[in-house]
Amino acid sequence: MKTLYIDCGMGAAGDMLTAALLELLPDSDAFIAKLNGLGIPGVTVKKESTEKCGILGTHFSVLVNNTEEDDHMHDHPLDSKQILARHPLPLHTHEHSHDHDHIHFHSHMDDHPVYVHHHDEPEHHHHHHSSMAEIESIINGLHLPEKVQTDVLSVYRLIAEAESHVHGVPITDIHFHEVGTMDAVTDITAVCLLMNEIAPDEVVVSPIHVGSGQVKCAHGILPVPAPATLHILKDVPIYGGEVKGELCTPTGAALLKHFATRFGSMPVMKPLAVGYGMGKKDFQWANCVRMTLGETEDHKDTILELSCNVDDMTAERIGFACERLFEAGAKDVYTIPINMKKSRPATRICVICMDEEKDKIVKALFKHTTTIGIREAVMNRYVLDRKFETIQTPYGDIQKKISFGYGVTRTKFEHDDLARIAREQNLSIEEVINLI
Repeated sequence: MKTLYIDCGMGAAGDMLTAALLELLPDSDAFIAKLNGLGIPGVTVKKESTEKCGILGTHFSVLVNNTEEDDHMHDHPLDSKQILARHPLPLHTHEHSHDHDHIHFHSHMDDHPVYVHHHDEPEHHHHHHSSMAEIESIINGLHLPEKVQTDVLSVYRLIAEAESHVHGVPITDIHFHEVGTMDAVTDITAVCLLMNEIAPDEVVVSPIHVGSGQVKCAHGILPVPAPATLHILKDVPIYGGEVKGELCTPTGAALLKHFATRFGSMPVMKPLAVGYGMGKKDFQWANCVRMTLGETEDHKDTILELSCNVDDMTAERIGFACERLFEAGAKDVYTIPINMKKSRPATRICVICMDEEKDKIVKALFKHTTTIGIREAVMNRYVLDRKFETIQTPYGDIQKKISFGYGVTRTKFEHDDLARIAREQNLSIEEVINLI
């Protein structure tokens, strides 16, 4: 199985991810030419070799109207009229360890513009600001493969939703700064195109080093990671460390979150290619993202079975408990009719879960059942790998699950999508499948 392992020991940014992926291609120059030929408004990209701590890698840069983002907007002090006094939102002015994929947000409230920065520079009044709808229009006009276009829009929405949540405004009120917009569109598009070309069966991402310390903003001091980055990285393993500053940017976080099959340590694999994507700044540690593309064995992991026996619960209460167990993170919940001592009919409730969900499952079992004891069994599990594709039909989009490994491949349409179309078209499930 083709596996891509992404080592985020020094965080991640969009340009660093792009650069590392470029090194995995047999002809990265051809890809750069292809990217420059997409027609992203005002954008030219280039790559160059650079060295960090004795390691040779690639740096990827984006020029918007012949200007890199971190070179613009240093000439004017921040106009206090740009800051919303009654509803202050933080204007992030991070001193980033990484480069140019930081998006500038502009939110309209009470007719006072608020420029929400991810960079340490003031905002020019004359710059155009794009809404999410305008971003979608730009991306839809690039003539990308359908899957790539879907990936790009999904990553952008992750970022917009995070900023919307952090700043308490609707996504429709989030606006993107002109230079930052094209910069981020380019980084995100490049990564999505590269992932489509490399086409790994599995993407394993290490725990992400987000940096530590604090960064200055117009309204005070913010902790690292930035609020939007931390929101995107919910349910993802992250850590701080000795490096002071922001190592993982919102764009880097969103790309990793979107493409990761799972997070963890490097699996046993036979390396085929290695890529180093370099940041600009120098640290005691090599400032890079390292990617290893290789072959892994078909998937085997460890799973837990938690079970308990109950003889004093009704079927309704057992059904309710099973629903709560799924909500707590169970992979599967099933019941078995048994006999207990004194020949009492009873029910065994069995829960399949991952080790990291064990504590929540144990609490849920004690809370929603009458058991006073739970058994745990550790099992090896052999599973087919899975990925999802979206199939466009005249009746709407349908998700298709593809399972593969151990020499077999299976496909299955998402039942809820089939059922929806069947109800809307007054057809049977079988007829819907035949139509598809």
